[in-house]
Amino acid sequence: MSKRKICVVITARPSYSRVKTVLEAIKDHPKLELQLVVAASALLDRYGSAIHYIEKDGFKIDARVFNVLEGENLTAAAKTTGIGILELSTVFDNLSPDIVVTIADRFETMATAIAASFMNIPLAHIQGGEVTGNIDEKVRHSITKLSDYHFVASESAKERVIRLGEDPQHVYNTGCPSIDLAAQVLKNTKLDFDPYKKYGGVGRKPDLSKGYLVVMQHPVTNEYLQSREHIEETLKAIASLKRPTLWFWPNVDAGADGTSSGIRAFRENHQLEHVHFFKNMEPDDFLRLLVNADCLVGNSSVGIRECTFLGVPVVNIGTRQTKRDRGDNVVDVTYQEEDIRNAVQQWKQNGRPSRSSIYGVGKAGKAIAQLMCDVPLRFHKVISY
Repeated sequence: MSKRKICVVITARPSYSRVKTVLEAIKDHPKLELQLVVAASALLDRYGSAIHYIEKDGFKIDARVFNVLEGENLTAAAKTTGIGILELSTVFDNLSPDIVVTIADRFETMATAIAASFMNIPLAHIQGGEVTGNIDEKVRHSITKLSDYHFVASESAKERVIRLGEDPQHVYNTGCPSIDLAAQVLKNTKLDFDPYKKYGGVGRKPDLSKGYLVVMQHPVTNEYLQSREHIEETLKAIASLKRPTLWFWPNVDAGADGTSSGIRAFRENHQLEHVHFFKNMEPDDFLRLLVNADCLVGNSSVGIRECTFLGVPVVNIGTRQTKRDRGDNVVDVTYQEEDIRNAVQQWKQNGRPSRSSIYGVGKAGKAIAQLMCDVPLRFHKVISY
């Protein structure tokens, strides 16, 4: 009996950690065949080249799709998506998958959803039904309407997908696969590697033994013209705190050039003796770095998801994660230097927050793989309103 072919498309650095345990579970499942496609910024070194970590983990890559158009603005994002539709259509035609899997809400994932839907290939969506209040929300809910199976990360997300008119029989609260990795890290939280030796990066190498901050801040698509202004406020706050800081480079979004140029200009004009910059890390190492950090600063969804499960304090800046489910570990602040600095100092005084399992308990990967083995194949659906 032939195996059911599951084609997973990874388009960006964060998508790999979001789906790694799903890939492992599909690969190990006796009735499933993993087809792995890596595309867009996940292939590019300037954004951390996630493909190196994917290959290091032993996954065979069936196709590479180079579709990122330079520019890091709204026009480039739209054109990148268009190129992705063209290229992924050819890939799907060659691979003939039984189910295509797309992840979360980044703009590149629209190409995966459109190509699969127009080719009558059943589409599974991981992490649908959430809200953030920016362009990601349009992408996420559009993919929900194109998808046949929904593997959501929380109960509120499940309810929202059903309210959008999707068949409750095909909406599953599996939890978030990234929590699977966080659960593994909790079994051994020791920071057992030297991040400077293992991952290089640039800048000073502050002593981490007495605590440190982690910064991960991306541009907000509907505020992309202010991206440099926003990052400069965070840079001033971190500079004034003078605490050891590990700073990660932004994603490839509209406004990323403003964020990047703001970091470079500030670095040239100020002595950041306590800050080191990285592009990317292996998912397990990154989570181990987070669980040992005093605080995460920025606007990454890792602060809302993994840090909530790990009990890591988070200073969430601005509007990128607006309305998303969060635990007691998150404090929301404006883009202002003073607000950011005060929130970091407040966490230092308050200590560690409680942990929460609103995004799952660490069993999502195997659950999703088994569901894709069992669900009836379908690409036509009747929407009930």
